[in-house]
Amino acid sequence: MTSGKGRLMSDINVTPLVDVMLVLLIIFMVTAPMMTHGVKVETPETTHEKMDVDPKGLMISIDGSRRVFVNQYELGASEVREKLPTLLDVKKTGEVYLKADKSLPYGLVMDVMAQIRDAGIEKIGMVTEPAPVRRKEGR
Repeated sequence: MTSGKGRLMSDINVTPLVDVMLVLLIIFMVTAPMMTHGVKVETPETTHEKMDVDPKGLMISIDGSRRVFVNQYELGASEVREKLPTLLDVKKTGEVYLKADKSLPYGLVMDVMAQIRDAGIEKIGMVTEPAPVRRKEGR
């Protein structure tokens, strides 16, 4: 017979596993917001309050060079209608956000917007920046 000193322990010690998982959770929580890259677009300013944009929502951006981006994927300005359904499930996508540079001609923005609708998406949110608050004169 063996004494109590030579026995093998058959229990699993989960404390190191929990420690490692908590460290990984903290690392992912800190680095996840840094991984979101956007397209640099100077949006027009409006007097309305800033719109709440769903971070999981689909962002279609048009930069000052007239390049169109679906999140991070670049498309030609005339390819949106054909390529948008291949990039996402149009039936499941409720709303997309359109962010256009303020220097672009109105016709180009409306053309891209029409292509988005032709691809099957009905709800399009226009992203703008709130204008700086101006103080009234005489006070």
